[in-house]
Formats: sequence, structure tokens, C-alpha cells
Amino acid sequence: MAEPFLDLSDISKAYPGVQALDGISFSVASGEVIGLVGENGAGKSTLMKILGGVVTPDKGVIRIAGAPCPALTVNEASRAGIAFVHQELNLFENLDVAANVFIGREPSTGGPFRLVDNRTMHAETGKLLHLLGVDFSPATPVAQLSLAQQQLVEITKALSLDARLVIMDEPTSSLTVSETNRLLKVIADLKTRGVSVIFISHRLHEVERCADRVIVLRDGRKVGELGQGEIRHDAMIRLMIGRSLKSLYLAPAAPPRAEAMALDQVRTSTFPEQNVSLSLRQGEILGLAGLVGSGRTELARALFGIDHKLGGDVKLAGRPVAITSPREAIDNGLFLVPEDRKRSGLLLDVSISENISLPDLVSYTKSFLMQPAPEAENAERQRKRLNIKTRSVMAAAGTLSGGNQQKVVLAKWLSMRPKVIIFDEPTRGVDVGAKQEIYELMRDLSDQGVAILMISSDMEEVIGVSDRMAVMHEGRISGFLERDRFSEDNVLKLAVGQSLQ
Repeated sequence: MAEPFLDLSDISKAYPGVQALDGISFSVASGEVIGLVGENGAGKSTLMKILGGVVTPDKGVIRIAGAPCPALTVNEASRAGIAFVHQELNLFENLDVAANVFIGREPSTGGPFRLVDNRTMHAETGKLLHLLGVDFSPATPVAQLSLAQQQLVEITKALSLDARLVIMDEPTSSLTVSETNRLLKVIADLKTRGVSVIFISHRLHEVERCADRVIVLRDGRKVGELGQGEIRHDAMIRLMIGRSLKSLYLAPAAPPRAEAMALDQVRTSTFPEQNVSLSLRQGEILGLAGLVGSGRTELARALFGIDHKLGGDVKLAGRPVAITSPREAIDNGLFLVPEDRKRSGLLLDVSISENISLPDLVSYTKSFLMQPAPEAENAERQRKRLNIKTRSVMAAAGTLSGGNQQKVVLAKWLSMRPKVIIFDEPTRGVDVGAKQEIYELMRDLSDQGVAILMISSDMEEVIGVSDRMAVMHEGRISGFLERDRFSEDNVLKLAVGQSLQ
């Protein structure tokens, strides 16, 4: 049998009070795709930091192409042919795409005064962008790109290294269905060229599609391995969390009630010639599907008062409202859980307690002074209610896992008697166990009469969680679907502007 490109033997790492990794052993053959799955906190990130040379293991041996090394440095990992596609974007928004792809390794011209060879850099970047089938150029400033497009730039950076092992950490978390399909084809192409891939994802149906083997981590230990014929959604979940999950769809306790929000020909600056009309009822989860760039997030931002609405009318509980700022939206009981929680939903260096109280400071003040005791008491109530896993509500929000950070964003609103909540990509970067908790929280809110508009690019999620669905295409609603018509085929047809028979 051929020597594996990467072999890990008894890798362990402990931090004060936490055994992050405990005796992890597995190998990766050349041209093999390994699915690495596990809940947040299972040890995946620590293991990847060890492979990237950022963290030194306490014990164990790493072998690369048969050569043993107790630990790697960042430069050694790169020279060995290990490249990363990080979930957290590491881009310079003031530079163009090509400059970001080749940052620190720019090709240069000859002569006594060596200059960056922009022509070569843009040409090489263009080839990689063509491989991914993107719709932007190497000269595009990164600041002008959407979150999904920036994720594709991260993938392009890794491919530019001509690596022998590419580690992809949640690479599809911001991608559309078509972009995801394109990436999975790129992975298949890498495999045929003998490049190995470690594919980390909470979207288990994607792992099923691309992995040759699946390694499952739980609480820092390897708890199982699935061969290609054994890779199934339920099998992965049972190993990850030690139990089976319920169906995604949780039926409402009662039929939808009165109309909570109505949009009549609402227009945004992104698609000024198109308009959106829809109705959302109390006790209903209305899924808003569509391709990235279809105008869903822009609609949410306009409704919440972040961006200016060009036209149209909005009614809340039958009453016309003119919302021109987030403060006005909050005062009317309309709340937004944003797509990018780290940039738009949280202050990462601030405590959980302070994040929760931030939009409602007046409730915790007396004579213009903050009252720490009521603030902390409310935060502790929300921690228990939402099962936020932390030792203290005084801990910084940035220390939490993705799922627990999302719960803190939600906790901000639950103290304020919400009427309508817009969830924009509610489980992006969240593990399967925390996803289930968020879905149950959404259903619990809807059963209490809260109206929920859920924007999601995850096909499994939008089909599995919604009571009813609207699909957007280029700034307009291309169709509505009742549950008996939910299917990937119907959603995709409407998302690309086709009509249903």
C-alpha cells in the first residue's frame, strides 16, 4: 500500500482545564478526500492549528510523506504543501483580488529594481477564478465583494499554492447552491490530480457527496470512522453527538394568526426597478430562499432601517410604519439577527452580559447610570433559557463557539418582546447540535406568536424549517411555495427566474 501523504499518530493537546485533543490518529492518502466532522468544541480547530504550525502538540507524531516531525511551524507546513481555506476570512479589503491571492509571495520583475509583476499576478489569479467559475475579476477590490465572493477568494488563495493537501474549514458556509456545486467539482478535480483534501463542514449532505472517508471527533477524541459505503447523514450525527436528531421540521402548535408584517412594492437601492410584496403572519416561519445576490439581505437591511428604502409601504400589525433607522425598527418590535454575527451582531471583546443589554440600555439605567445587577440577572436568565454554554455571562462574546455566539445575538432581542424577527442565515458556521437548538428556539418563538422571516442559502434548512416559502430572483419574489410543494427542484427553478407549472 502506498505511503500516506499525512499520518497523525497519538496527537494530544491540553489547555488549562481542557483536554482539547486526546490521542488522535488517522492518515490521509494522496488524492483522498477526508470529511472531518464534529460539533463545535470537538477538537477540529485545534487539530487544524497543529497541522498549520500555529499550535504545538503536547505529544504525538506527524508524518508528512513518511518523514516524521513532532511539530510544524507555519513556514514548514506551507513548504510541505499544506494549504488552508479558513472559515474566518483573512483578506485585505483595501487591495484587489489578485493582491490578496498572492499576498506575501508576489511575483516580481527582473532587473536591479525588483517590482511586483502585476500582469503575471493578475493572469495567474484569472486562471484560478475561471476554474471556480466566479463572476468577478482579479482587479476587483475585495471591499466591493459580497461575503460569499470573499469566501471564494479564500479558496482561490489556497489553490494558488499548488498544495499537496488542502484543508477546507466550512468552505461553503456563505456559498450558493451553484457555487457549492462548483467547489465540489473543484475538489473532485484536485483528487484526480493526486491532491488530498480535508473537508470540514457542518453541512453533512456535502460531506456525503465528496468524502472518501469520514473521521468523527467528539470531546477531543476520535470516536469513529466511516468508509465510503457507510457515509450517511444519520450515521455521522449519531457519532458526533451520541444520539439521533429529530426531523428538522417542527410543526407549529397552532395555525398562523393575524398578519404581523406586510410589504407592498418595497424597493431597495440594489434593485431599484424591482419591488417586493409579501405577507408574514404571527406564529409563522416564512423561509426566504434564493441565490446569493438575489436581494434577500438587502431587503432585510432596508426593513431594519440600516439601508434606505427607495419606495413601497411596510405595515406592522396592520399599522403603516416608516422605519429609517435600526432604533425605529427596534422600537416597533422588528428585530434582525444579521448574516455576519461577528461584524454586525456582536461586540466580540465585550462581555456576554453587555452584548445582551446593548439595544435596551434604558431598561438597565437609573439616573443615567447603568445598574450592573439587573443587567447581569437578565443575562443569566437568557443564558439558562437559551442554554448558552459559558462559565460566566461576564466572559467576552468572542470566546464562545459559533452556535453560542448566535444565541447571544438572539438573547439581545428576547428580553424586548419581539413581534417580528428576521433571521439572516441563522445557522451559518453552527454545528448540528446547536442548529437543532436554534430551530427549536425559532419554533418556540413562533408558537408564542412571533412572526419569523428566515433567510437561508442552506437548501436542507430552508426546506426543513419553513412553514411557507418565498423565493427571490434579482430583487423580486419569483414565487411562493406551500409545504406540499417544497422541493429542491421547485426552489431552484424559482431562484433562477423560471415559473412553475
